[in-house]
Amino acid sequence: MKYIKWLIMSALLAAPNVFAGETVVLPMRDRAALIDQWMDERIATVLPPLMQRTGIDFWLIISREYNEDPVIRTFLPSTWQSARRRTILAIHDPGDGQPLETLAIARYAVGKSFAKAWDKEQQPDQWARLIEVIEERDPQAIGINVSETFALADGMTETEHRILMERLPEKYHDRVKSAEMLAIGWLETRTPSEMKVYPQIVRLAHEIIAEGLSEAVVQPGVTTTDDVSWWYRDRIRQRGLTTWFHPSVSIQRAGVEEQDFISAFSKDDDQNVIQPGDLLHVDFGITYLRLNTDTQQHAYVLRPGETDAPEGLKQALVNSNRLQDILTKHFVAGRTGNEILSATLNQAELEGIDAHVYTHPIGFHGHAAGPTIGLWDQQGGVPGRGDYPLYANTAHSIELNARTQVEEWGKEVRIMLEEDAYFDGDSTWYIDGRQRRFHLIPRPMTGTAQ
Repeated sequence: MKYIKWLIMSALLAAPNVFAGETVVLPMRDRAALIDQWMDERIATVLPPLMQRTGIDFWLIISREYNEDPVIRTFLPSTWQSARRRTILAIHDPGDGQPLETLAIARYAVGKSFAKAWDKEQQPDQWARLIEVIEERDPQAIGINVSETFALADGMTETEHRILMERLPEKYHDRVKSAEMLAIGWLETRTPSEMKVYPQIVRLAHEIIAEGLSEAVVQPGVTTTDDVSWWYRDRIRQRGLTTWFHPSVSIQRAGVEEQDFISAFSKDDDQNVIQPGDLLHVDFGITYLRLNTDTQQHAYVLRPGETDAPEGLKQALVNSNRLQDILTKHFVAGRTGNEILSATLNQAELEGIDAHVYTHPIGFHGHAAGPTIGLWDQQGGVPGRGDYPLYANTAHSIELNARTQVEEWGKEVRIMLEEDAYFDGDSTWYIDGRQRRFHLIPRPMTGTAQ
């Protein structure tokens, strides 16, 4: 049986895609050129107002090879996989509307964006050269990536921090401050150029999800949830993409107790065979052009004679769609994640929706920089990360669930949705739409004799 199943899955992966019109995936050289173009644009347009907003005129980012600050990875050229030796990047705002200075106190220039500012033959001591650069510019606020609240803004190691403070002249010690607000602002802000392409990145994710939740992959009575998860991993590679987490596929079905959240997020029964009448759930994400997606959708496996999902399940999906609307309605610039969470849950309760909200930013990272709007086990708010305000030009994974009593099944069903959206400062829109109907397995055929 296992050998037969292996043959089936191998054949599916080798077969041509049954879904026409695949979204283009750029060759590696073209991807590299676009990534570098975006970075130059971001440095020129995103950084200056952020440095002014946060009051930092000298941003210092220090990493050693293979122990990189999460922020430094977003400044490395496309052909660099990691920092080299000790890489020190310095970004200086000279003020008066002058362009930023971007310097690499390192053995090499860091791409075209960061000019080499250390000649080891002239000054053998890298730290001494850094101090010279600082003294030459005499900054008033030196930002470093240390933060108790945001992991993504806490990339300076204890060793680098200790050496910096030992070598830095005493007069500058009081000018050193956390750059957490600058780091988060840099990571979370999306540019117009990125947003021209982001819809196609999310479309790629939607295409692969739809293909996996179809008769092209699922044979009821044979295929397991684990088979589909690994099919997704292989398909992502076939499309020339990567993922930032292992896809998960789970089942809700009539007559079976629902798993609690800890069980669902920890370890599903990998050998759970998909059967007619099952409601499938997938959690899936890809990484492409240094941007990430995070999506959760559902499929219904038709029973013999069925052409659609039961009405109770469809109403459950409508309820979760309504919860999405409630949440995004409360996206207002300046509101904190905790304020948005509270307003959403209060309105959902008034409308009779049994709601859980656990929405997060998306972008350079999957669970990205910006305001946390609930966690699945913290519906009363998230201290620290939930107190961060919502800014314009940011992307978010609208992640939530609503429980609905489904009469046909005699039990509650939880519709867990997650779709990537963009907040432009005035409104929120889904980057490539959202799921409003279940994927059906198999897809109903049109024009067939009855």
